[in-house]
Amino acid sequence: MVDKTTFTVNESNLAMRIGQAEMYLREFENEVKRANGASGIFRSKEDALARIKILSEFAPNDPRVKDMFERARNCIIGSTGNFTDVTKDMTEYLVNEQKLREMYCEKSEKAWNALREQYKDKLIEKVYPAPDVLEEPQEEYVGKYVILDDVRYPMNQFMGVTGEYIWVGKRSSGMYFVKINGRKWLGPYEAVKRYRRQVDSTMMEVDKWTVLAEITGVTMEQPEPGEKKVGPPVYAAVVEPVALYVPGHVLGFYDKERETSGYFEGEDEVAAIKEAWYTVKSVPDDVTPERLVEIFRQAIKEKNYDLYVDCIQPERRQNPIQESLMLYHWDLHQERLHGEYVHAEVVPDATKITVVKGYSDESGLDSFFLSAEDQKAIEARYGEKVEYASVQTISFDKNGKQLGSPVRRNLIRTNGGRWYVRDYEIRF
Repeated sequence: MVDKTTFTVNESNLAMRIGQAEMYLREFENEVKRANGASGIFRSKEDALARIKILSEFAPNDPRVKDMFERARNCIIGSTGNFTDVTKDMTEYLVNEQKLREMYCEKSEKAWNALREQYKDKLIEKVYPAPDVLEEPQEEYVGKYVILDDVRYPMNQFMGVTGEYIWVGKRSSGMYFVKINGRKWLGPYEAVKRYRRQVDSTMMEVDKWTVLAEITGVTMEQPEPGEKKVGPPVYAAVVEPVALYVPGHVLGFYDKERETSGYFEGEDEVAAIKEAWYTVKSVPDDVTPERLVEIFRQAIKEKNYDLYVDCIQPERRQNPIQESLMLYHWDLHQERLHGEYVHAEVVPDATKITVVKGYSDESGLDSFFLSAEDQKAIEARYGEKVEYASVQTISFDKNGKQLGSPVRRNLIRTNGGRWYVRDYEIRF
């Protein structure tokens, strides 16, 4: 901490002390400038302000000190970050998603209660102790159903000799092995993941499930996740899922007739409900780089996955691996727009367009000397024309405070066609 004992000021050294304070102030100004509207830690702030405070107390009317005082004041304001007014249209997507979430919570709860009623005559009401498969005849429990409330996946997943399972229960009260290497698990499991992507971003990765399952047989396995299994083997009933339930969120079913082997309650209705809420439904062929980034943002906000994909460069969405990556980053974008920021603004004046391949007359000087025919001939010799556009965005949290520094997203256009987003992975 700089104080008057280390930064002494008198008439004879005033000019020198002003020069020293000026050095720290300039560095503070540069730090604020580099932050570009973001708040953070500014290393020169205290050194600059402490010196200017001492100088202001000693020579409050000195014009040089007054000037530094005002510059320091502006720096302090700038260092607190950039703010904007968060309007209703910026957060409408959160309101719509809340409505959708509540609707599907109610749908799923009703469907779960109906499912319990449907299977009540076949349900084993007393889940524990689990059937003693070494003592009880199989006809007393095989073909019946159980509701398991604490199915922990992937925590209790293990690979056994007879298949892949999740163990549920205890050795003392008996266990169930939930079979997960077949479609009866994978179908509804993938359906729940689709629900999260299409409906409810507040539902993080589920690690505890409620499962309605049919007892299909008996097996002996060592229910340990690691490769080295040191515990004794366990005889337990094998169960195969009928439905996976996440209370308060979603119910996923197995359906062998569907291409996906499963669906979540009300899945067929989602697209029609969301369609009415979309503010943008397509990308115009003549879209500008700035407008494309805005459409890309809205597609993510409004959970319009098809529009999100249509914004992305076709060469980056051609095979299953690329499709998987798009889904992965879709999930990340959803989490950020629900946990970190609520809006991102495009900075129009900051857009930069560069020709990286082919002929370009960016300066306009060629056209002064060359005819249109001359330029066309040159373009033909150069071949394909590829342009990159760098578009800057600034993100804001729910209080309107800028988060971090502005971010640049790169776009591409070929032969004067439509613009596409290249680096869709980048956060706003």
